[in-house]
Amino acid sequence: MHTNKLIGIFFIVGAIALFIPYTVLTIIFEYPMILRQDTSAILIKFHECGNTLIWTWFCFAVTGIPLLPAYILSGQQLEKYSAWIRVATNIGVIGLIVQMIGLLRWTFVVPVLANAFVSATDEATKSAAIIAFKTIHQYGGVVLGEHLGQLFTITWTVIISLVCSGNKFFPSWVGTLGLISSAIYLCAQAELFQTVIPGFPVWGMAGFIGSTLWLIWLLIIGILFMKKKG
Repeated sequence: MHTNKLIGIFFIVGAIALFIPYTVLTIIFEYPMILRQDTSAILIKFHECGNTLIWTWFCFAVTGIPLLPAYILSGQQLEKYSAWIRVATNIGVIGLIVQMIGLLRWTFVVPVLANAFVSATDEATKSAAIIAFKTIHQYGGVVLGEHLGQLFTITWTVIISLVCSGNKFFPSWVGTLGLISSAIYLCAQAELFQTVIPGFPVWGMAGFIGSTLWLIWLLIIGILFMKKKG
């Protein structure tokens, strides 16, 4: 199996693998809309869903692993076109790892807090669980996973799109799609600032539209890599 075909397989598997657990989370956990509810409701819902939810979150966190070799191998293939590709590869890999770390809080931290909240017999313990959840969620989710992780992923996408379009490695419309999805995805950062700046203007659909277009873009470049010789 030649390198480009292998890269294509990694991109396609990674994109599909991310989509499946995300879809399951929307069904059984009402994610991401549930995050707009009170913390107590989130913890109770999490506890009710049990081990199924824990394993779903674990799958969602680790299904990005196929993208790691995809980023690295594609970077090696594209390095001859621009010195920025090596920078992009490092940024992309860091972004993926940071997002995985952020997501794994749902597997190894939130279950403990949910159990503590539900089993608590006094308000002090419940309040402590709520504060702990908010702190972990704000740092592990907002700072690491959604802010740094997504910014690094967007940066990787922009560089890859510009280099591949400029050197005709992919059709120009593929690069355009990558830039459009990145721009929309970037708008989702406004929701993160709203968590600390009340009233900060947001576009509620930016995260969903941007991430969906990005996954479609990943599938497309995966298919294009598989079609390339070498």
